[in-house]
Amino acid sequence: MHRTFRLTYAAALLSSVAFPALAQQAGPQPAEPTQVQAAAGNTLEPSAPEQADDSATRSDIIVTGSRSPKAVDHVAGAITVVTLADVQRSLTITEDATAVLARTVPGYSESNQSLNTLGETMRGRTALYLFDGIPQSTPLRDGSRNATFTDMATIERIEVIGGASAAEGIGAAGGIINYISKRAREEGTHFGVTGRFGTQFDDDSENYKIGATIAHKSGGLDVFAAGSYLTRGVTYDANGRRIGISASSSLADSKQYSLFGKVGYNFGEGDSQRIEGVASFFYLKANGDYHYVAGVRPPIGTNQTKGIPDTAEPGPPTDPVTGQLLFKPDFNRFQQYALNYSNADLFGGDLVATAYYAKQEMRFPGDNGIDKQDPRISPGVIFDQSEILSKKYGLRTSYTHKDFLTKGFELRFGVDIVHDQTQQFLAVTNRVWVPPMNYLSFGPYAQLSYDIGPVTLSGGWRHEDGTVKVNDYTTTYYRNSRFVKGGKIRYKEDLFNGSGIVRLGHGFSAFASYGEGFTLPNFGIPLRNVSVPNQSVETLLPDLQAVIFRNKEIGLNWRGRRGSAGVSYYQSKSDLGAGLLVDPVTKDYVISRRPQNIYGFDFSAEFRPMDTLRLNALFSHVIGKTTSANGVTSPVNVPLGILNIAPDKATETITWQFVPAASVSLGATTFISRNLPQIKEYTHGYTLFDLTANYRVKNLATFSLGIENMFNKFYFLQSSQIDIYQNYFAGRGRTVSLTVHRDF
Repeated sequence: MHRTFRLTYAAALLSSVAFPALAQQAGPQPAEPTQVQAAAGNTLEPSAPEQADDSATRSDIIVTGSRSPKAVDHVAGAITVVTLADVQRSLTITEDATAVLARTVPGYSESNQSLNTLGETMRGRTALYLFDGIPQSTPLRDGSRNATFTDMATIERIEVIGGASAAEGIGAAGGIINYISKRAREEGTHFGVTGRFGTQFDDDSENYKIGATIAHKSGGLDVFAAGSYLTRGVTYDANGRRIGISASSSLADSKQYSLFGKVGYNFGEGDSQRIEGVASFFYLKANGDYHYVAGVRPPIGTNQTKGIPDTAEPGPPTDPVTGQLLFKPDFNRFQQYALNYSNADLFGGDLVATAYYAKQEMRFPGDNGIDKQDPRISPGVIFDQSEILSKKYGLRTSYTHKDFLTKGFELRFGVDIVHDQTQQFLAVTNRVWVPPMNYLSFGPYAQLSYDIGPVTLSGGWRHEDGTVKVNDYTTTYYRNSRFVKGGKIRYKEDLFNGSGIVRLGHGFSAFASYGEGFTLPNFGIPLRNVSVPNQSVETLLPDLQAVIFRNKEIGLNWRGRRGSAGVSYYQSKSDLGAGLLVDPVTKDYVISRRPQNIYGFDFSAEFRPMDTLRLNALFSHVIGKTTSANGVTSPVNVPLGILNIAPDKATETITWQFVPAASVSLGATTFISRNLPQIKEYTHGYTLFDLTANYRVKNLATFSLGIENMFNKFYFLQSSQIDIYQNYFAGRGRTVSLTVHRDF
C-alpha cells in the first residue's frame, strides 16, 4: 500500500470517527453486552487454588490488551481470555508454559513440550509474549526461548489478541499474548501453600513442586509475593523410551526457581491514583544428568513416525578420553523490574505509565556442530554452547479520555520508548557469534473510537521510528572469519488500523477490521552467516529490511444465557516476509525473505446445558503461501511448512461439577494430518486425552488430580516430523500428577 494512499486512508478513517462525534449531541444508548470469542472461565471448578473473581463469567468481559480497559464486545478482533481457572487446570496436568495456549487458544499451534518454541506460531506467525505488558520476546535474535519466563502460578489470566498488531511495537506478527500477574484483592492477610507431585512411573520421571504465596491488603496498600521451586525428572514416551534432550533446551531433567513480588498503593481522591512496583526473578537450569543420543530417522519423504526417536542416556556430556565435562548446563534466567503509575482522574482522563528494565539470559545446550569448529583454538573437536543475552529498558505511556468532546467518543494516545541490546556468543570459547545489536525505538500513537448506539467505530495510527546500531565484528572460522563493518539501519514506518463492530441484538455481534503490524527479521541470523569479504551492515540490508504485515479480519459472535460462539476469518499478507529455512549442512536456520500470504479461520464455542455442566470446543485452520525463491517475482503459490504454519487443530473439553465440592474435566486435543507434496512435507496427526479432577475437603485443602495423555498414546510431535537438528522426538507418554493446595 503506497504511503500517500495510507495517509489518505488514515485521515478519512479518523474523520469518519471524529466528525460524527462532534455533531452528536446525545450519548449512545447502552448496548447489550456480548462476548467476542473469549475463552470461557472454568466456572465449574470448585475452590481452585487462589480462586479469583473470574471476569469471563460476567456478561461484560474487560480486557486490557488495547492499552486501556475495554469491554470485549468493543474490541474488533478475536479475543481469547485464558482465565485463572483455565491456567490452573493446565497446571494440574503439566507445568509447560505454552501448553495452556495450545489447549485454549484457537490459532496457537502445537506445544513443543520443551523450552523451545520454534514452530509454535499464532496464526502462522510469531506472537509477541508480554509479561504485564513488558516484552519477553527478542525479535533481534529470536532464539525461541521467550515463552518460559515465570512460574505460571503467578499468572491471574492471559489475554490473547489474534492477528498482526503494532499496538505494542515490534514483534507482534501473529498476535499479542499478555500474561497478567496476580495482585492482592481481598482485605486482610492470606497465605497459600501448594505442593505437586507428578510421575510417569518410570525411573527418574518424577517431578516435585512446592510453592507459597502471601497476599495482604489494608486500605490503599496491597502486597502480593510468590515463590516456588520445581524439579523435573527425565521424560518418557508411551513406549517407555526416554525422550531426547532438545538442542534448544528441555524442560525435562531441570530445576526451576521463581520469585515474584508486587507492592501497590492507592491514593488521592477516591483512590484515583496508584503507584506500583513489581519485581520478578526466574531461573530454569538443566541438571545435566542426561545427554542426547540420536535415534534413527526414516528417509525424508517417507513416513516420519516409523523410526526410532532420539533418546537420552544417563551421565553428563564428558570427554571420552579425559572424562572432563565438555560444557555447563543450559538455562533460562529472566529478571524484570517495573514501576507503574496510574491516575484515573487526570484532566478528565486516565493516565498509565510504566518504566521497566528486563534482562534475559538464554544459554543453549552444547554441541560439536561444524559451525562451531576452529582449528586455531583447538585441532580437536570443539564442544561449545551459545548464549543469547538481551537487556531491555523502556517507558510505556497511555492517556485515555473516554468522553472526549462528547459522550462515547474516546481518545487514546501515548508514546513508547525502548532500548534493546541483544547479542549471541559462544560461551565456552568466548567467541562472538552475533555482535551486540542496539535497537532504540520511539513510537508515538493515537487511537480514536466512537460508540454510536449499537455500533463502535475505531481508527488509529502508530509511528515506528527505530534504529539498529551494530559495531564492527568478525564472523567465526566456519564463516571464513570475515570482517564486517558496522553501521546503523534506520526504520521509519507509519502504521494504521481501522475497525467497526455492530451489536445486532439477541446476543449477536459482527466485526470487521484492518490492521498493520511491524517487526524486524531475526536480525542475528544474517549477521552471523556472513562468509564473503567486503561486507558491512548496510550491504546486508536486503535481508534486514523490516517486515510489514497487513491483516484483515471479519467475524461473527454470539453470546446467550447458556453459551457463546465465535468465528472469524482473517488474511495476513506481507510483501517481504521473514520465514525460516533449514541449512542442509549445518541444520541451522537461514532467513527466507519472500512474500507471504496467510489466511485462515478460528472457531470457538461454549455450551452450558445446565449450571453444573459445561462443554467447550475450538477449531483453527490456517494456510500459508510464499514464492519459490528469494528476490524472484513469481506466483505466491508455494506452501509454507510446519516451521511457520501449524496443521489444523481441534480441542474439546467437558466439565461436570457433580457435587458442590468436586468436579471433573475431560479434554481432547487433535492435531490433524497434513500433506504438502510441493515441499515434500507430510505430518501425521494425533489425538490426546487429558483428565483433571478436583475435590475440596472443607477446612483442610483442595486436592487435584491431573492425567496427561490419559490413554498413553505413542506419537511424534508434528514439529519433529521435519529434519532440523536433534529434533526427532516422540511426545510424552501418560503422566499422572497430584496437586494439594491449602489457604490460610
